[in-house]
Amino acid sequence: MLFHLFNTLRERLPGANVFRYVSTRIGLATLTSLLITFIVAPWFIRRARERQLGELIRDDGPASHASKKGTPTMGGALIIMALCAGTILWCDLRSTLVWLALLVTVGYGAIGFVDDYLKLSKKNKKGLPGKIKLLAQFAIGLVAMIWLYHGDALPPEVRLRLVLPLVNFHHMSATMIAWTTLPIAAYIGFAVFVLMAESNAVNLTDGLDGLATGPVIICSFTFMFLAYAAGTTLRSFNIAEYLGMAHVPGAGELAVFCGAMGGAGIGFLWFNTHPAQVFMGDVGALALGGAIGFVGLATKTELALPIIGGVFVAEAVSDIIQVAYYKRTKKRIFLMAPIHHHFEKLGWPESRIVVRFWIVSFACAILGLITVLKVR
Repeated sequence: MLFHLFNTLRERLPGANVFRYVSTRIGLATLTSLLITFIVAPWFIRRARERQLGELIRDDGPASHASKKGTPTMGGALIIMALCAGTILWCDLRSTLVWLALLVTVGYGAIGFVDDYLKLSKKNKKGLPGKIKLLAQFAIGLVAMIWLYHGDALPPEVRLRLVLPLVNFHHMSATMIAWTTLPIAAYIGFAVFVLMAESNAVNLTDGLDGLATGPVIICSFTFMFLAYAAGTTLRSFNIAEYLGMAHVPGAGELAVFCGAMGGAGIGFLWFNTHPAQVFMGDVGALALGGAIGFVGLATKTELALPIIGGVFVAEAVSDIIQVAYYKRTKKRIFLMAPIHHHFEKLGWPESRIVVRFWIVSFACAILGLITVLKVR
């Protein structure tokens, strides 16, 4: 909204023209969501304690988690509020990509909210049945992906094409273009899977104080850079073409969205770091995972997403392997899954696990950028 206000005043108000630049609005969106989180979080934590919205602890979990019982949860609602505020204030709201990003974020957050609410009201960890949760995620993802790939949000030349890591998008041969261009039904199905996989992977990672928040911040700023590069043309210089990426007009607005997400994450981490004053809950984890997945799809960097979000992939894969292996052999590969619990069982302090996972996440982000940018 402020973007549109200053845009109408740029002829009459000195300096208002600066707000039309994506780079300016990225910084403002980041600071706006950061400040909103800082200001609102103490009130949110107090209200959550008064209403006894405290975390429930699994009986079979690590013994060190017993002290976390009763810590306010559902803090992800605060992240979503700050993210949406920063986005709406500083994005160009004529952008279809922005509204689709908000649809996925708020929609997946609503699913997580219902799940968290049921857990708290029933005083158990079951919450929303898994099949219903997945069905709701599928429905929201399907609507968003049909809108994205069947409408005019993406240019025809990139809409249904997979962008291969380490391959210059603009130098692909006709044969390579042919076998990396998918039918629309196949691409929509693939995209919905990406959204759901990323959302649930972040949710699985959210098991220690700040463990999911740190990688979410790193992914947010990584995709902020990629969205800016994919969608911004400086004078006559096309950044995406220079870097060998797919050019997606308007993707720069997603950079503003990612900046708001990163700012909200940093503000939340202030209260979520060990020992946490508030937990993200499913409302935050599902929403943020969906948001990251959507930006990856919209910027045509979906195949780099598993690399950039390597920590989330490791957490999800470790859980899948553990469950599948146990069902088949009645034995466990890891002491406990997801894998961060394995390290807890080995006796690693929680803060050591979290910081080392952050370091790994940063390394994955650098590796992902290497596969996307001009090194190809």
